[in-house]
Amino acid sequence: MVAGCAFMLHGAQKLFGELGADGPVHYASRMGLAGMIELGGGALIMVGLFTSIAAFIASGQMAVAYFTAHVATAGGLLTPITNRGEAAVLYCFIFLFLASAGGGAFSLDRVRATRATP
Repeated sequence: MVAGCAFMLHGAQKLFGELGADGPVHYASRMGLAGMIELGGGALIMVGLFTSIAAFIASGQMAVAYFTAHVATAGGLLTPITNRGEAAVLYCFIFLFLASAGGGAFSLDRVRATRATP
């Protein structure tokens, strides 16, 4: 829940220009797409709805962000501590875990599954 909420806040920052951002990004840009994935995916992960799918997409986005934003701008340095990509790496692997494990006992996915079975 906490990782989903924090991820959602990153999306809100990009899309709405709030929470310390310089301003909103254009929705039709790469950063705009990232913001939509972060806001929507973070919300789905936070409440545990379609968790595996949302987490898989979010994990992929963080892997792309790590290599295009952190490694590329740090002159090819791969270590997260030197290219300031710690958050991207952590999000990537937290979401990869959630993609394989699912939402858990308190997720809306679990509520949907129990209602579907007689």
